[in-house]
Amino acid sequence: MGYYLLMGGPVHPTLVNIHVSTVIREPVYVVGNSLGGYVALYFAARNPQLVKGVTLLNATPFWGLLPNPITSPRLSRIFPWAGTFPLPATVRKFTEIAWQKISDPRSIGEILKQVYVDHSTNVDKVFSRILETTQHPAAAAAFTSIMFAPQGQLSFRQALSRCQMNNVPICLMYGKEDPWVKPIWAFQVKRQLPEVPYYEISPAGHCPHDEVPEVVNFLLSGWIRHLESQGSAALPLLDDPESARRDIAKDVEFVREGSKKSVRVQFYGSSFSLWNQINSYIKSWFKI
Repeated sequence: MGYYLLMGGPVHPTLVNIHVSTVIREPVYVVGNSLGGYVALYFAARNPQLVKGVTLLNATPFWGLLPNPITSPRLSRIFPWAGTFPLPATVRKFTEIAWQKISDPRSIGEILKQVYVDHSTNVDKVFSRILETTQHPAAAAAFTSIMFAPQGQLSFRQALSRCQMNNVPICLMYGKEDPWVKPIWAFQVKRQLPEVPYYEISPAGHCPHDEVPEVVNFLLSGWIRHLESQGSAALPLLDDPESARRDIAKDVEFVREGSKKSVRVQFYGSSFSLWNQINSYIKSWFKI
């Protein structure tokens, strides 16, 4: 079914372009989680010839507080530093206290408790890798550079429009209980692009591909199979192409460590309405 790239963080789109163009050397399916979702969409919008489809996993819909020097040249002069290395001394001192708090092992543990709904999920490897990264000599500078990076030339909405214009397929898969990127952001995409399939997984948080990888892999491979067959294979959870207009909820079972488990997956079809959005948002907010 071809290659796909999974991005879970702030990888520069230029580096993705180089990797796809020189290493893989054929169009790919791009999957992005959190800020990696923004990057995946941005990359697809700027390089549609290299992308066969984009899957957004609880994608961050915006990034960058500072103005872009190309789209807002006058305003950007007020903020002359654009997140590049080396860090100015004033910026470095300003972020030292914040970095000490963020990189503290207890803070990392608390963040993981927030983003993983199922606290029985083993996050030891994730915790160790994050802790190891924070101890790198350049970690604080890299974090500061990301936080102070200027806005992209394309907003999330503009990137969606450009993908639509270039017929780049998009699929949404969101953990319903994400405390940061709530389903309301997926609904915003759905309002702009009603035909885009949206799968909402519960219980699952900010990283559904890590919490319930069996389910995300099932949905992702099924969506790719649907595209590769030019629609002759139905989308995951659907029995026929016509059902893609309707909203459908099913329990998806999987086996982990010899035990059966299941999650609820809600599919929102192309007949998605504003009432669907309000109703689901109220339920997620009050945890109905």
